[in-house]
Amino acid sequence: MISDLVMVPTGHATLTGDLVVPSRAQAVVLFAHGSGSSRHSPRNRALAAGLHKEGLGTLLLDLLTEREERGGTGTGRHTADIDVPAQRLVGAIDWLANHPETRDLPVGLLGAGTGAAAALIAAAERPDRVFAVVSRGGRPDLAGDALQRVEAPVLLIVGGSNEAAVDLNREAARKLAGPHRVHVVPGASHLFPEPGAMQEVSTLAGDWFRAQLRQETR
Repeated sequence: MISDLVMVPTGHATLTGDLVVPSRAQAVVLFAHGSGSSRHSPRNRALAAGLHKEGLGTLLLDLLTEREERGGTGTGRHTADIDVPAQRLVGAIDWLANHPETRDLPVGLLGAGTGAAAALIAAAERPDRVFAVVSRGGRPDLAGDALQRVEAPVLLIVGGSNEAAVDLNREAARKLAGPHRVHVVPGASHLFPEPGAMQEVSTLAGDWFRAQLRQETR
């Protein structure tokens, strides 16, 4: 297994990430967190560990630089704007295509919160590299017109206790041109802290990525 702290150049910013690639990995999943989170999120760490057991690599990436996190110039704009993290994800996808440990691996995207919208935009920009997308408690509606250009199969996971979020995810799903599914976790809230909820999310994400990989190899 490869486990490295990496620096990922993405246009005007170089981002810090944690890259883990199990032996004989079938794909690598790039995480896109929402505003206020980071690659150190315990929820993303738990999801990544579950994907490693499924033979999938992961890249957990800080979408803001240290200066932006400290409140430097442009921080508010970067955290509020979907386009900036989306373009940084595109840069990370391109970086993975050139990294010796991942260049032969298809890329999956796993987004949370506003990061889900950024992931969908990035998937629309790189249809030849992204084989599947999973949204965890995300705001896919913020991807706007990009939804109609996403070719990769998309799984939208949303907590059932937030009816507004369920409606937003279902509305976004109707705009997706490619294969997609909305899965509602009964009784779960936005961050899935309820007993068993995050484990269900992990199982759903792993199953979705593996199922799409099987389709890719047919």
